[in-house]
Amino acid sequence: MKKYTFTEKKDTRSGFGDGLTELGRTNPNVVALCADLIGSLKMNQFIKENPERFFQIGIAEANMMGIAAGLTIGGKIPFTGTFANFSTGRVYDQIRQSIAYSDKNVKICASHAGLTLGEDGATHQILEDIGLMKMLPGMTVINTCDYNQTKAATIAIANHEGPVYLRFGRPVVPIFMPDYKEEKFVIGKAIQLTEGTDVTIVATGHLVWEALQASEQLEAKGISAEVINIHTIKPLDEEAILKSVAKTGCIVTAEEHNKYGGLGESVARCLATNNPTPQEFIAVNDSFGESGTPAQLMEKYGLTDTSIVAAVEKVIARK
Repeated sequence: MKKYTFTEKKDTRSGFGDGLTELGRTNPNVVALCADLIGSLKMNQFIKENPERFFQIGIAEANMMGIAAGLTIGGKIPFTGTFANFSTGRVYDQIRQSIAYSDKNVKICASHAGLTLGEDGATHQILEDIGLMKMLPGMTVINTCDYNQTKAATIAIANHEGPVYLRFGRPVVPIFMPDYKEEKFVIGKAIQLTEGTDVTIVATGHLVWEALQASEQLEAKGISAEVINIHTIKPLDEEAILKSVAKTGCIVTAEEHNKYGGLGESVARCLATNNPTPQEFIAVNDSFGESGTPAQLMEKYGLTDTSIVAAVEKVIARK
């Protein structure tokens, strides 16, 4: 199986910006809207090349969602851009009524998700957005792990009919997934990164790299871990999860999100209704975040490779 390594680091939000720029060149129906955060969302190049297809809404996120829903009626494919906190919690009613209930083809693109937003602190570090969005009927929920995957997902969702929530982050992180031209991004299809027989680790977003690092540490301990990249949380690739746990007999889920409502709970539901299996959760334990560097926060809240190793040892003991 392919060995996933990295040679450089880059922020996932740049993957969104570059993917949006490419869409601007290839899909004339793609338009972009922003709530006064052009630089943070890396939308500058798209605007430079397509000024007539960009709408600066200002600090009026609810209005942005309503405008985006309206643009779909004329056949446009709107991509909205702001922080994850403002993309979901602040505008949930507008998304529910104008986009999800009406099944509008809006792509809600959310940067600065999770604890790794860092020094801006708890008010901006939304840790419940995956839960909010996956509960909406018809909403596709994607959480990407690196620059390449974010760029690939941005391009892919333009061809998907229906509302999408695309979640990515602020910090510079390793690039280890192949370019979208080498490996097509398939919505709803998990990616197996390593083969293993003792434990399944399913991870999403920034925790995918941590899971890979943990698998190497586990290998040194004689534990064979199967690592699966779950970039699409809804619809969940239940087939991939069930196939893996049938072999390993236990599972650890890892995510930069509250343990309530995220990937872990989706996996638990899948297992409970198909093949009850011992599971441990790597996630924020029912709390808000705080100000600090991304590395400090990931360490404090137990979202590291070391935490994953400990969870694996615990869940194996439960088999």
